[in-house]
Amino acid sequence: MSGYSAKTRIIRRPVPRGTHAFSRISPSIDVVSMEAQGLRHVTITVHPEDAKDPDAMFRSLAKIVERENVMPLTQFVFGGTELRNSGVASIEEGMGELSWPVTWIEGEGASCEPYLTGSQIHAVSGGKVRAIRLGKHVIGNMIEDDDAQYCILGDLRPDPSLPREEQVEHTFRIMEEALSVCEMDFSNVARTWFYLEDINSWYDGFNRVRTDFFNKRGVFDRMVPASTGIGVANHAGSAVVADVYAIKPKKAEVSIQAIPSPLQCPALDYKSSFSRAVEIGTADQRLLTISGTASIAPEGETVFLDDTLKQIEKTFEVVEAILDSRKMDWADTTRAIAYFTNIEDAYLLDQYLETNGLPDMPIAVAHGEVCRPDLLFELELDACVAK
Repeated sequence: MSGYSAKTRIIRRPVPRGTHAFSRISPSIDVVSMEAQGLRHVTITVHPEDAKDPDAMFRSLAKIVERENVMPLTQFVFGGTELRNSGVASIEEGMGELSWPVTWIEGEGASCEPYLTGSQIHAVSGGKVRAIRLGKHVIGNMIEDDDAQYCILGDLRPDPSLPREEQVEHTFRIMEEALSVCEMDFSNVARTWFYLEDINSWYDGFNRVRTDFFNKRGVFDRMVPASTGIGVANHAGSAVVADVYAIKPKKAEVSIQAIPSPLQCPALDYKSSFSRAVEIGTADQRLLTISGTASIAPEGETVFLDDTLKQIEKTFEVVEAILDSRKMDWADTTRAIAYFTNIEDAYLLDQYLETNGLPDMPIAVAHGEVCRPDLLFELELDACVAK
C-alpha cells in the first residue's frame, strides 16, 4: 500500500434504494438519514457494548447497514490498531469485501488493553457509487446527484519511510491524484481530516507544509477548507493519515463558503491553515461542516487549563455560536466526533449533555492528542437543515 504507485482507476457498482427516518436504535447505535436530490445519505454511529467482545460492534454495524439497505462510502474506526485485522475481518464477514476506505486510528497510550471507542460510517442509497482505487486498495468513493458530484476519500497514507514533512507532501500528491480521477482538483475540497502521529512534536512542521501547498495551489485566493487535526497512531506506522470531502457543483445555485466562528479568531491568525467551518448550499438543503473545535478564546489562547469539563463547556459554547449564526441548532446535528486527550474523561461528555438538556446526538468518541498540549477536548460536527 505504501506509496500508492499503481495506476488510479474507478470501479462502478450499483447501490440499493430505500427510505428511513432519524432514529436512536439503541444506547449504542445512532442512525441519521437525509434525503436530497434522489439520494439518501445515512450516517451510522456505533459504540461498543461489551469491551470483552470488540468485534460485536462491527456485527451490530453490519446489521444496520443491511437493514438500511445502503452502500458504505467511508468509515472511521477509533481504537487499538492491534484490533484492526480482526476488526476488518468482522466488517467483511458482515458486509462483504471492503469497497470503501476504513480510517482506523488509535490514541496512543489510551489503554494497556485492546480497546474500541466507536465507529462512524457514511453510506448512501439511490444512486451509483464509483469506487476510487490506487492499486488494489479502495481509497474513496464518488457519487453524484442533480446538484453536484461528491468525492469522499479516506485512509490516505504516504510512504512511511519518508521523513515526516515529506510524508505530508506525499499525502497531498495522493489527494490530487485521486481527485483528478473524479475530474476535480484541490479547489473542490471542502473538508479535510489529518491524523498525525505524535502531533505536538511536529505540528508546526505539518502546518508549514500545508500552508506551502495551499500557497502553490492558490487555496488562499479561494476558500480554505474546514479541517480536523488530531494526534493518533495508525497500523501502517505513517506520520499522517488523511480523509477528504470534495464537491464539484453542476449548477450555479450550489454555494460553498467558509463560515467564521463568532467566538474565535480565524485559525489563519495563528498560522493554522483551515476555516472554522464550511457551508454547502444545494437545492434541497444547507450542510454545515464545523472543523475540530476546542477551548480557545477569541484572541487565540487556550482557556480552562487542566479542566476537561470546563473545556467541554467552552467548546460547546463556541460550536453553538457557529450553529446559531447559520440559523441551526443541536437538533440539526447529523454527525459528530468528540476527541479526548484522556479517554478516561469521556464520561464528562455524557454528564455535560445531560446536565444541559441537550438533545440526543450521533457523537462518536475517540482518544487522541489535540493540537496543543494544554487542550484536553475537541469536537467536530456536521449539521443540516432543509431550505
